[in-house]
Amino acid sequence: MQHYLEKTPEAEYQALMRAGELKPDADQARAVAALERLHRELIDYPAISNKSDGFTNKNWWFARFLRWPGSDKAAPKGIYLHGGPGRGKSMLMDLFYSVAPITSKRRIHFHEFMLDIHARLKKWHDRSVRKQRGGRADEDDPMPSIARQIAGETTLLCFDELQVTDIADAMVLTRLFKELFARGVIVVATSNRPPDDLYKHGLNRQRFQPFIAKIKEQLEIIPLEGPVDYRYNRLKGVETYYFPINEKTTAQLSAAFFRLTDRSVENRAKVPSETLSVQGRTLFVPKAARGVAVFSFKRLCANPLGPADYLAIARAYHTVIMVAIPQFSRENSDEAKRFVTFIDALYENGVKFLCSAAVPPQSLYTEGEVSFEFERTISRLMEMQSESYLASGHCRTVAV
Repeated sequence: MQHYLEKTPEAEYQALMRAGELKPDADQARAVAALERLHRELIDYPAISNKSDGFTNKNWWFARFLRWPGSDKAAPKGIYLHGGPGRGKSMLMDLFYSVAPITSKRRIHFHEFMLDIHARLKKWHDRSVRKQRGGRADEDDPMPSIARQIAGETTLLCFDELQVTDIADAMVLTRLFKELFARGVIVVATSNRPPDDLYKHGLNRQRFQPFIAKIKEQLEIIPLEGPVDYRYNRLKGVETYYFPINEKTTAQLSAAFFRLTDRSVENRAKVPSETLSVQGRTLFVPKAARGVAVFSFKRLCANPLGPADYLAIARAYHTVIMVAIPQFSRENSDEAKRFVTFIDALYENGVKFLCSAAVPPQSLYTEGEVSFEFERTISRLMEMQSESYLASGHCRTVAV
């Protein structure tokens, strides 16, 4: 327990302040205090298990009665951080997650989580159909089964960029989170929107209201609306489009990555890779940190990827860096088409885009069958360098 008391959100936050990586921010301080509260309540919180040892949901409550001081207490309240882009929501959640005093935990982008849930739903449905064909009935509602699976895998779920723009997701969330909370799963989430604005103006939104009510009941709602957009401040003064492709522009693009992620250039070798799940496939992300991903043009556009892959990237990362975009012609028109689709996905989700290219945007494509379509891409590349675009939020699409 001593280790958990030494490594706490408050201690880590103050260390960043002393190192000059953060500046005083009243909203962040309030959020850190809430994260510190949850950290300490988690120290003696029993992990959930649904393994074959018969440790059921009922037994979990009995274990909490035995192991958690003050058995009359409810489970610890989770936390919902909301505010505009660049206010430090993801940074604070990652800081909390890194020292959370529990091994059964998962940190995931909300879009990726929903892809995982829909994959589980499909698997349940396929299994249910097989059982029905075999003359055996199955339960009608998959949510208790899926919630048991998730609760058996993790006690603490940390979601980055919770948003709801789809009626199917809205209905799934309403049922799933009711089951997860009932099983003692603790949730920490970030979002650009307060709970009451989730799925705003969405179809049949009244059916989504129970989810909002449950979020407000189970999570402490904390706004981060400080005056400083830290993400935009890091982008200010940074070029976003570098050409031609040479050692100088490569070095400049690399320096931009380390500035955006608050990492030291000396720790270049320690930048982690990640993977995204896309329709049952794994998409490799060579370098990623603090919501910034790095890809080569060849990896994303010379390989047979499609809209689903690009949309997954656009929703998972607020900033994407692409290295070595060539000039396009008839010979590489397939790559040009993929690049058009890729930029559309980034633009429509408000993703910031930095790149190195062989030539200026206006000269990227001058001949071939997709040259007309490419005019829109050039226009978007130019707009994506503007101050108004750089200051806009990630995943800005609003459900209607």
